[in-house]
Amino acid sequence: MKRQLTAESVCMGHPDKLCDLIADNILDAAFRKDKASRVACEVMATKGKIIVAGEITCSEKLDIRYIVRQTLKEIGYNPLKFLIYVYVQKQSPDIKAGVDNALEMRNGTDDPYNLIGAGDQGTMYGYATNETREMLPLPLVLSHRITKRLDKARKDKLIKGIFPDGKAQVTVEYDGDKPVRVKTIVISIHHHKDKSYDELKREILTFVLLPAFEDFPFDEDTEILINPSGRFVIGGPSADTGLTGRKLMVDTYGGLASHGGGALCGKDPTKVDRSGAYMARYIAKHIVWSDFADKCEVALSYAIGKANPVAFSINTFGTGKVSDEVLTLAAKDVFNLKPAAIIENLRLRDIHYSDTATYGHFNSSLLPWEDVNRYDEFKKAVKKYEDRKD
Repeated sequence: MKRQLTAESVCMGHPDKLCDLIADNILDAAFRKDKASRVACEVMATKGKIIVAGEITCSEKLDIRYIVRQTLKEIGYNPLKFLIYVYVQKQSPDIKAGVDNALEMRNGTDDPYNLIGAGDQGTMYGYATNETREMLPLPLVLSHRITKRLDKARKDKLIKGIFPDGKAQVTVEYDGDKPVRVKTIVISIHHHKDKSYDELKREILTFVLLPAFEDFPFDEDTEILINPSGRFVIGGPSADTGLTGRKLMVDTYGGLASHGGGALCGKDPTKVDRSGAYMARYIAKHIVWSDFADKCEVALSYAIGKANPVAFSINTFGTGKVSDEVLTLAAKDVFNLKPAAIIENLRLRDIHYSDTATYGHFNSSLLPWEDVNRYDEFKKAVKKYEDRKD
């Protein structure tokens, strides 16, 4: 069966991504001062204004306005053109009590990993597929490559007269589960009013599209749409108000797999919206990397203040070489799903979270949740449960 799948990505200067970057830069600054910081930071960007709000508990004072100005400058905006408003309070004592002392510990279960309860309720999803070396859906991988190269071409001045705001979208045709060709590429990029369209199109083709599609080329029938609205002279927060957490599809799997309802950026890892999503991806990637399935989705559900998840499931969509039940049992043996264990095993107090805020949270093999370092252990656990079934 033939079908078409589409995913998008956005440049670092897109208003929503600007907000995500500010939020994660604030989180990074808090962790540099105090590894036990609690951060739930939200940001809004609109014409001439940046508003930072949320709950932050840190043993040392943070200069949030300085962090905002530095982020604006790093991306390519003029910080002098923005007023910065900060509305931050400490974490609620009720939430703190549940996170600092999980329900299991309060009930007398003696396990050091019960010291931290989940910082919120919710379901988080992880996904992996063998259709790309990144183990992500191809339309998403290609979209991220475009926006990353657009940002680089602007910063390196390979393309002059373009500004930080931009986005890309790629549609890929599939025959069953196999990608066969690129159907459509869409790019919208903020540009100077005197930038000619022909020059812009030629430079994007040369410096962005050809290298981005080197290993999966588009063809002469591929529809390429660059600034299809006609012009994009007014951009950034002046044209479109940005918010943290509004690019969940860009951050995760492009809308081509399930995703949790909670945003990732601006949250410390006691918030399972973030740490649970990373652990679910970690497990899914182990399953596909180990060749137990062609694609896999992992779901983790938590209750606030409780260490153990209330639900855990694995779905291989009929592509599994062993049963989903065996994979679930093996995963429970190998991977500790309590927040304290996730934080420790994935080194989540030592991450530069701002590195994850652009081009997706699964964009680098150097990230701990992208490592398949428990490959051997997981394969042995699967074999153990397979042998029991026999």
